[in-house]
Amino acid sequence: MIPIDDSPIVRDGKSLILAMDHGLEHGPVDFKEVPEKLDPSTVFETATHDAVTAMAVQKGVAEGYYPSYEDDVNLLLKLNGTSNLWMGEPDSPVNCSVDYAAELGADALGFTVYSGSNNEVEMYEEFRDAQEKGREYDLPMVMWSYPRGQGLKNDTKPSTISYATRIALEIGADIAKVKYPGSKEAMAHAVKSAGDMKVVMSGGSKTSDYEFLSTVEAVMDAGASGLAVGRNVWQREDPTQLLDALEKVIYEGETADAALEE
Repeated sequence: MIPIDDSPIVRDGKSLILAMDHGLEHGPVDFKEVPEKLDPSTVFETATHDAVTAMAVQKGVAEGYYPSYEDDVNLLLKLNGTSNLWMGEPDSPVNCSVDYAAELGADALGFTVYSGSNNEVEMYEEFRDAQEKGREYDLPMVMWSYPRGQGLKNDTKPSTISYATRIALEIGADIAKVKYPGSKEAMAHAVKSAGDMKVVMSGGSKTSDYEFLSTVEAVMDAGASGLAVGRNVWQREDPTQLLDALEKVIYEGETADAALEE
């Protein structure tokens, strides 16, 4: 397995993953305010920005659109995912094999794990199979580490997010994508809990430019390695402007204020 810092999805030790698996996970509602983004090619165009180290999509979108962008976009293929119509205990069925992801030209793999769900055991076993197979292709694994289930009342509690990063380290992820635990101090503990594994923050629902960039600044100050973001970029009228600012905060260590002023 090549070192994660030598992977195409990492730049100077940092990552900015542009996620567009929302069509499956959330449905067309996420495109209501930006109906033109129902066309995945519009988001692939956004992903050609220098700040973006990978674009995360499901198999069908990769099949249909990635061949036109393979020279300009690094592909992070999500191997599992479920619809928002599912009403049972959190689960995420495997929709793509590692072999097929490699055939499609993936640079990395993505896998959601809902620790705390009644389906946790099965999901850990599926992650194991995908992670070990991915090693055969030198494909790093990004875990969407989202504790969730009947017994979990607060999925952004600091101790829960720290547990989420530790779980990802323990079972073999190269990067853990986690929700923001509410403060720089809590995020720093989550990063420390991850040992030498990289941690990136989930972008979440759309907020103002300043509020979002300030959170990203806090995350980077806490020692995280970047961001995995969807709606907070491609739901904007001018995503390039925000990506310019994110590039300064993530890779150049600038403050949110400075990044917005330039």
